[in-house]
Amino acid sequence: RSGAFMAERARQVPGLDPLRDAALSFAASADDPASGGRHKVWGSRPLWVLPQTSTIASHLPKALGTALAIESGKRLGQPLPIPADSIVLCSFGDASANHATAQTAFNTAMWSAYQKLPAPILFVCEDNGLGISVKTPEGWIAERFSRQPGLDYYYADGLDLAAGHAQVQAAVEHCRRTRRPTFLHLRTTRLMGHAGTDFEVEWRALADLCAAEAQDPLLRSAQIALESGWMDAAGIEAAYETLRVRCLSAAADAEARPKLQSLDEVVAPLAPYTPAAVMAEAQRPVPAEAREALYGGADALPERQPPRHLAVQINHGLQELLCKYPQALLFGEDVAQKGGVYTVTKDLLRRFGPRRVFNTLLDETMILGMAQGLANMGLLPIPEIQYLAYLHNAIDQLRGEACSLQFFSNDQFRNPMLVRVAGLGYQKGFGGHFHNDNSITALRDIPGLVVGCPSRGDDAVMMLRTLSALARVDGRVAVFLEPIALYMSKDLHAPGDGQWLFDYPAAGQALVLGEGRVYAPDADDLVVFTYGNGVPMALRAVPAIQAQTGWQVRVVDLRWLVPLDAGFIA
Repeated sequence: RSGAFMAERARQVPGLDPLRDAALSFAASADDPASGGRHKVWGSRPLWVLPQTSTIASHLPKALGTALAIESGKRLGQPLPIPADSIVLCSFGDASANHATAQTAFNTAMWSAYQKLPAPILFVCEDNGLGISVKTPEGWIAERFSRQPGLDYYYADGLDLAAGHAQVQAAVEHCRRTRRPTFLHLRTTRLMGHAGTDFEVEWRALADLCAAEAQDPLLRSAQIALESGWMDAAGIEAAYETLRVRCLSAAADAEARPKLQSLDEVVAPLAPYTPAAVMAEAQRPVPAEAREALYGGADALPERQPPRHLAVQINHGLQELLCKYPQALLFGEDVAQKGGVYTVTKDLLRRFGPRRVFNTLLDETMILGMAQGLANMGLLPIPEIQYLAYLHNAIDQLRGEACSLQFFSNDQFRNPMLVRVAGLGYQKGFGGHFHNDNSITALRDIPGLVVGCPSRGDDAVMMLRTLSALARVDGRVAVFLEPIALYMSKDLHAPGDGQWLFDYPAAGQALVLGEGRVYAPDADDLVVFTYGNGVPMALRAVPAIQAQTGWQVRVVDLRWLVPLDAGFIA
């Protein structure tokens, strides 16, 4: 279904050959302009077609996020990489429309329209009546979507070029003019199986197969050309044969083109990292006059205040980022007026306004989808996931979509973002299920992701500087894991000792990716490797260990959980 769209889209840009490009992709050639031979995906930088993974409907949230971001960018006065009147086209099948990830995008689209927020997206449901072998009930798509508030419904017959073209054009023009979410129900058919393993003759009645073949849009279009007198049979046959030869020639040429040969070549765009450029950006200070204006004078700057605990330092670090990057937006559940569940984002709304600090609906999938859309449009999203446990129902937006885009597009598309997640055990010890969650394994299993976890306030600020620089310079997707139990911690060994309060780090100080913090580096009897909550716990245990065994104890705060720096650990 997408091949015809790509061919027509390519006609709009001189010098592109969709047959050649498709053949290079199918042959896994290193010359493939979409992924560089890494995957057979549709995609094109000059056509602004972002390559997709195979996760069902996982692209709908970020497509809607991109539509919302077009309007956000205009409101913020930020330059867009596309024309201002652009709309987002997002296509999917009738079976995919039932998926929970699709439903979250439809719901948010309607939620936005209800509040009169522009969201110029054209959802195109390519309805062929089948999800592999499961039939879609007759009339279900029309019944489900034709009467949804805030989702403007259009129908088009994709099997009839003469009638369908005007119907499609009406939907496109409506979406572009009104900037409202629009649902185009496009009738299609499926010729041959869903995939190479789907032998339709084994499960589908011969009469059904014959009926599907009779709906072949190519044959129907040829019939229209004949009946209208536009072409005769010989002309149609010659055109078909000419294209067939072009396809076979493109395939033969693509097969002879070079392929990726080494692991390094394959993974090159997965996790780009330019240390010197990242550190230079992390150390680039915010102009002093801008910060003084933000805080109301030099004496009120956080570095001139007494040592503070983690929550306060994160708050000041976020203010620094929003001041440093005018394209940065902070959003999530309860982050605005309330200032977050633990007041970590307190005052950010007042200082930066509702266009840059705002609440979202309660839907982690859409929060991360919106972040990707904003990043697509050149903004720097800082989404908050309220608890680590809440991330799991939305984690494919990181694993399947955000962190794979640079890989599948050969680093032609990037969606840099800094995801804040509150987590780890905070009731007692290291925690367990639900809110009190320590399940970082799901994050550590995502290729290309960066995960940092500070245990103290000064490290948190310096880590935020580095993570935002990684996003801006190398387009990376980063998670900032905030230990809830340490937000308000002030003491280390005894109540009132204030040993877990720290100064705000000076401008220009940032962390090196992978480098941890070592306490008592000369102690060489026992080394404890830990992170987050475990750091003050280990430090509290050190005096008892020394008293009981006489051992000198070195404590290492890893700080960076993905990627782990094996050299530093060794």
